[in-house]
Amino acid sequence: MRKRDIKLDKYGISKKRYVELRSFCEQYPEWKRYLASETNTVKSKVITDMPMSRDPLNNATENLAIKRTVYSCRCDLIEKIAKQASGDLHEYIIKSVCYDLPVRYLLMVEDMPCSATTLYDIRRYFFYLLDIEKTKREAWAI
Repeated sequence: MRKRDIKLDKYGISKKRYVELRSFCEQYPEWKRYLASETNTVKSKVITDMPMSRDPLNNATENLAIKRTVYSCRCDLIEKIAKQASGDLHEYIIKSVCYDLPVRYLLMVEDMPCSATTLYDIRRYFFYLLDIEKTKREAWAI
């Protein structure tokens, strides 16, 4: 099913940037699953009869710790922006944006305490705030 793009022209976000932000958010459930499942940080080296050197790219514990930190920071970013954009409705924003739940489902099954129009407005504002924050972080990474 083709997703319908939202209009973010008044926030100065292009269609391609919106697709990038949406794709970033859609990885949230994957990151949460990874953080819940990959908790064993103690890994042993594979012992072979070949001589070994200290390869920084082959340290499993370090690689796992780095990956968990990156995923945790990304999840925290999405949750922080959702709270900043909507306050009490942050869980519905996350379900709508990250888990791609339809607004009708949120209204009927989840008993969302606002109208569809209000949620759409909050979603647009969420993407605006996310764009600002990601632009800041990308500027620091260069």
